[in-house]
Amino acid sequence: MAQASHSYFCPCPRGMEAALAEELGEIALKSPTLKVHNQVPGGVHCSGELIDAYQVNLHSRIASRVLMRMAHSSYLNENDVYDLALAQPWEDWFGVHHTIRIDITAIKSPLRSLEFTTLKIKDAICDRFREQFNERPSVDTKEPDMRIVGFLDARNVTLYLDTSGEALFKRGWRLDTGDAPLRENLAAGLLRVAGWKPGMVLFDPMCGSGTILAEAAQMLTGIPSGARRSFAFEKFHGFLSAEWAAIKAAIKANPLPAEPTIFGSDISGDAIVMTRSNLNQAGIPFEVPLKQIEAQEIKPPTDVPGIMLTNPPYGERIELRGDAAVPEDELAKTFFSAFGTTLKQRFPGWKVFLFTADLGVPRLLRLKEARKTPFFNGALECRLFRFDMVQGYNRREEAKPKDAAS
Repeated sequence: MAQASHSYFCPCPRGMEAALAEELGEIALKSPTLKVHNQVPGGVHCSGELIDAYQVNLHSRIASRVLMRMAHSSYLNENDVYDLALAQPWEDWFGVHHTIRIDITAIKSPLRSLEFTTLKIKDAICDRFREQFNERPSVDTKEPDMRIVGFLDARNVTLYLDTSGEALFKRGWRLDTGDAPLRENLAAGLLRVAGWKPGMVLFDPMCGSGTILAEAAQMLTGIPSGARRSFAFEKFHGFLSAEWAAIKAAIKANPLPAEPTIFGSDISGDAIVMTRSNLNQAGIPFEVPLKQIEAQEIKPPTDVPGIMLTNPPYGERIELRGDAAVPEDELAKTFFSAFGTTLKQRFPGWKVFLFTADLGVPRLLRLKEARKTPFFNGALECRLFRFDMVQGYNRREEAKPKDAAS
């Protein structure tokens, strides 16, 4: 197929739109045809050639998918949506032997049933193939070859063909997730928002299955997020296999620092084993020092202050840190109070970022946040709290009478 320009929409975790736009801007520096347009709640619009979609799929750590716009029109009812879907040249992109899945999201749409609208889009695509080839693609909701995405607002419908396949946060390396996994693209976005860059010291003292560490280690190594997986565009008609091979061949590994800069710890030995295994699966060619230790007991892993970024435990995960017979909120209070003291006494000069759904964490730590940024982990509203640990904290702690503190 000729290299035409396409409109793309890259969805991302809510709250990460600015971070994604910045990242896409960096990817666009390598391509004269990739243009980054406006941010909207839940994603970023961009445009470029087909090859640009390959690049974004391979390199974006924050996007959830790369959706290629097929059609955009106003509508009044389900039949209008059917007609729009029927008019699109789906056969230019995939064949009757490919399986399909339709997904719809809507904001303020007057249509009563999204399920019925989903069915109408599926019928339109199948009817178009049947008219031309006397055959129709099958539906596979679990592992489809092609995903068609519809977005409806109050007046307009947009139809997209997904170039990614599986969601991009599925990097192709994760074996074990632990109890409450942080999605990889959210972890990558948090690293960017925290201002961490390869070469800076990073410490995650509650590393769980190691998602934050693995993302940072891949960035440090220069491994693109999509290097270990396949994409839907590889099954498109007219797939530019030589160009794709050239893009992958252009990946260059970064020189690694002589001393470790990325560190992790967790109270759970199982979590340490899981993290080590995930780092290995992610192709990390260097040792990330990991320690089994309670977060309240940690010490800085280097003399140089760095960035601490962690997703502290909540609910059942906090029970690892104490007696399950003690009420959860009491455990949380005791844990965060002790952790706050450790930060004040041992981490002067560090920037500490805690990503949590518990909006009361600064109070429990007895620390005033320098900044709080709202994000969503799926449907769960969270905050990234930033604390700047200044030199004076530990002196104030020591000034308290010893018996008053006990």
